[in-house]
Amino acid sequence: MPEAAAERALEGLAATEGLLADVVGHGPRAVTRPAGQTLAAGGKRLRPLLVFCSSPTERPLDADLVAAAASVELIHMATLVHDDILDAADLRRGRPTVVAAHGASRAVQVGDFLFARAFSVLARTGSADAVRVLAATSLDLSNGELLQGRAGHDVALTEDAYLERCRMKTASLFAASCRLGCLLGGASAEVERRLARFGTSVGLAFQIFDDILDLTATADATGKTRGADLRDGTVTLPMILAMRNEPGLAARIRDAHRGGDVDAVCAELAAHPGTAAARERALGFIADARDAVEAPLDGIDPLPLAAIADGVVDRYS
Repeated sequence: MPEAAAERALEGLAATEGLLADVVGHGPRAVTRPAGQTLAAGGKRLRPLLVFCSSPTERPLDADLVAAAASVELIHMATLVHDDILDAADLRRGRPTVVAAHGASRAVQVGDFLFARAFSVLARTGSADAVRVLAATSLDLSNGELLQGRAGHDVALTEDAYLERCRMKTASLFAASCRLGCLLGGASAEVERRLARFGTSVGLAFQIFDDILDLTATADATGKTRGADLRDGTVTLPMILAMRNEPGLAARIRDAHRGGDVDAVCAELAAHPGTAAARERALGFIADARDAVEAPLDGIDPLPLAAIADGVVDRYS
């Protein structure tokens, strides 16, 4: 990433951290304490970074951009808290989840608090269009979660259905982050459309790589229990492509879903050509993302965006 762009992004992220700490810290202690613990667990802050990198380089890092960056991170935090309830997850980023530490009822309250705070922060910008983008994205996130629940244990899930779920559940927030940077930075509708495509493609690649990592990496590397998808019945692209190549795998995946030898199935899938094919699909989305930012972008520097796309690959390589 160019030095000037990197300095601008770091300045924006520092301001975002300050705002996040402020908004998460105000409210009933029953929710602010676990919300603060979720914030303190850190994260890649990719979505706030996309907001800053999707605004013209010459635009000052004003309060509106920082508010937008904080709002998308708050939405992301809320979805993680709620996802961990549905998945009965014990670990997130190497720490106990809110549901594990405080129970399901409190975790629901914390997630709801974070969602509400996201919109209260974004409303400070005075941009109705920005609020509409985040509201539509929140609906996508909810529908994506419903799709995942309905498709639980479905070893006949198609690749197209998987990708649509990923678009809603993950990529929609990446795209929204890019759109908010464009909207608040004054970019044209055409550039906003292209950066939404960029965010969608990066988000799809991110989710595919994450699903691969669930099979191939250790808990020390990911901060989560290996094979979480197999344990909770979530069928992912590596499984879909492996079963397409070797239909007999379906029975072993079903058995893992029911509490069988998850570690053995993880090892088998990690070495399977289907997982390598899933990685190639992810790389194809990265190539599409880079293509989306080839033409001029109304003063938005494409190099930081390309670096973010490449960083998604590097993290999982």
